[in-house]
Amino acid sequence: MASSVWKGHLAFGLVSFPVHLAVAARSESISFNQLHKTDGSRIKLVTFCQKEDKPIPRNEIVKGYEYEKDHYVVIDDEEIKKVAPKTAKVMEILEFVKGDAVDPVYLESSYYLAPQEGGEKPYALLFEAMRESGYYGIAKIAMHNREHIVVLRPAKTGMMLHTMYYRSEVRAADEFHTDASSLKEKELGLARMLIESLAGEFEPEKYHDTYRANLEKMIQAKIEGHAVVETPATHIAPVIDIMEALRKSLEAKKPVQREEEQAEPVAAAKKRSGQKRASRSSA
Repeated sequence: MASSVWKGHLAFGLVSFPVHLAVAARSESISFNQLHKTDGSRIKLVTFCQKEDKPIPRNEIVKGYEYEKDHYVVIDDEEIKKVAPKTAKVMEILEFVKGDAVDPVYLESSYYLAPQEGGEKPYALLFEAMRESGYYGIAKIAMHNREHIVVLRPAKTGMMLHTMYYRSEVRAADEFHTDASSLKEKELGLARMLIESLAGEFEPEKYHDTYRANLEKMIQAKIEGHAVVETPATHIAPVIDIMEALRKSLEAKKPVQREEEQAEPVAAAKKRSGQKRASRSSA
């Protein structure tokens, strides 16, 4: 497992046990360096003191909070540690809520929550009880100089932790609403049929970042001295008649389905034919 980003105790009621957190997911992208356009040399960012009008080393930099214009109070790391709440070491479950009541818009970052030595049994007990009951835990934890409200949930083989946005951080969208009163049953029926025709198992491994792949190909082409090939533009026609668009979408899926349906009896016939030849030869 990846290195821990937090270690402490998980507490619910009078039960507590040692746990640690590891980052579960991290976005990936291609990074670029800044170069001087005229000679291609790497650009170096310099920390600069405005008052002395000269660059300074990083070991001379401290944290400062601007409490009024151009007036700062200096804060060091030890002072920050002194005022850290108890949740910096103990993550306390405040309550349990039904999993389907948690709106995904509140979920921020994901972590694996694993037990440390001595915490295996209470961890397994909490995991199994939550899994069977369908409840998620709501807890508080302090890390990265901030106190977070977090969601604990049972996953396939262990517990996951998700930091939550606070209510004040989720943007209100009064205009974000859906009016379904004008929809016709025929339209809904065709839409449901189209959804069913595209239905499949959730398999994250089959999805890939095409943008990143195209960037990597472009970079390799430039390294090898080849010209950059532009990605063909996609033309999307505006939908004039929803019913007609739904019908055409379903028609586009049908040939594929018919080929699959026809392939099954052909394969079965071949199998039966092979079995008959085998029985005749053995006789």
